[in-house]
Amino acid sequence: MFARTSTVSLIGAVGHVIDVQVDASPGVVGAKVVGRADTSINEARERCRSAMENSNFRWPSDKRLTILLSPADIPKRGPHFDLAIAMAVIGASEAQFPTELLADWAMIGELTLDGQLRSVLGALPMVMAVAARGISKVIVPEPQAAEAALVEGIKVVGVRSLRQAIAAVTETEWPEAPEVAPDSGEPLIRWRGEERLQDTDLADLLGMEDAKFALEVAASGGHHLMFTGPKGAGKTSLAERLPTILPDLDRDEQLELAAVHSLAGGLQPGAPLISRPPFRSPHHSASRTAILGGGTGRVRPGEVSKAHLGVLFLDEFPLLPTDIIEALRQPLESGEISLSRGEDEATFPARGIVVLAANPCPCGEYHPANRDNPCICTEVRRRDYRRKLSGPIADRIDIARFVEPQLGGGLILDPTRRPDSSQLVRERVQAARLRQQTRYAGTDWRINAHVPSAALRERWPMEMAAMQALDVEVHLGRITRRGATRAHRLAWTLADMRGLPQPGAAELAIALALRSAKPLDQAVVEHFWSVA
Repeated sequence: MFARTSTVSLIGAVGHVIDVQVDASPGVVGAKVVGRADTSINEARERCRSAMENSNFRWPSDKRLTILLSPADIPKRGPHFDLAIAMAVIGASEAQFPTELLADWAMIGELTLDGQLRSVLGALPMVMAVAARGISKVIVPEPQAAEAALVEGIKVVGVRSLRQAIAAVTETEWPEAPEVAPDSGEPLIRWRGEERLQDTDLADLLGMEDAKFALEVAASGGHHLMFTGPKGAGKTSLAERLPTILPDLDRDEQLELAAVHSLAGGLQPGAPLISRPPFRSPHHSASRTAILGGGTGRVRPGEVSKAHLGVLFLDEFPLLPTDIIEALRQPLESGEISLSRGEDEATFPARGIVVLAANPCPCGEYHPANRDNPCICTEVRRRDYRRKLSGPIADRIDIARFVEPQLGGGLILDPTRRPDSSQLVRERVQAARLRQQTRYAGTDWRINAHVPSAALRERWPMEMAAMQALDVEVHLGRITRRGATRAHRLAWTLADMRGLPQPGAAELAIALALRSAKPLDQAVVEHFWSVA
């Protein structure tokens, strides 16, 4: 007897549909799993045996079972193969229903010894892979049915047990079963962590017009940003308010982000889709695995991927280990992070806005323009500290700003002038992004920060005078070719903020100034908005 059904193998954020084929035939009694299965799948034989017997199904102990996971060259890992294996074994050994019924379904779920189901990681990206393959029906553990139902065009059935899965396939009477046990990783303590940022507003920050202008430019084009300055100057406050001026995520972006959090085990059953851009701020003492991703067993996404489509804030950036700093080159450049471990490779999306913050020295007191600064660091320590802020990483940062401490607490002397609120700035950002979406319609890019250099020069150049001025900057060695590309992107973002059809010399001049960390003249910023 032969039976076949389907499940999914996850390699990073990519799901591969796997055919689970079972052949029950006369021969040496035993069960053999073939097809690059890991330890958890090889152990599935014992889990499935007990689950079937405790669900009143007979394990074929008088036959030779061959369980093939095809394609055989794709690595398979995870206990979510249990349900598909058990269903295929029942189909191949029990004459209870036509085995052709199983071929129309994909099965996802871990079995307990009494035949109940448990939730698994990554249900959403698994169902997305199933839908892309053209399979129209999928069975998942009941708590993850709402998560799986986010994928359109597919019938999702949430079950609690192996017997309920059989009933779903055969369309027979639904047996009773206890609720699926909650995940062991459920949060036991809820506190105002990320939610506290919902009460912040850009209008809370008085003064700092130069830095807030840079923040709006970064939000409008998706540009990476670095703040340096003495401690207490407001670098963290600025970074925490960047998500408040980003537009809401659209439906496709919400699914992308939900898939990443599902892989990381952070998507709680019944929770709504994340509609606002995430804000992640790992401590500088966090491990490489926590920030970049990895781990034992299945490779999981790290903070750089959890911040996908949002903001990743790395405070005290020079205190990060050197290997983490160097590994950040890839997500800063390409918007993804690739992890290799032995024969395993995984790639996760990482298209968030990266905000780096650093003091001018280890103690945070040094100020080059203040002779009375109380810095206790030697020049050697300051030089070693600043070395991490230069070179390849700095060249991949679009905007660099030095944040000055605000005299008098940053109070605005003119009582009639009020800082723009996050809501007002977000509307301007959304308008700038809408222009970019219109320009890049039909391409793989959404915003200016995503567009490669070749496409920029060929399809979306600046005005001739601006292009010539940029080439002169490269020829004189003032910026690298990579820096020129980033200045070109910034110029387009500035043009989109002003509603111009093409960036010119004025936009390029501001773009180069934003990259230089030199303060923008207040008159330049006011003139920028006056002609917008």
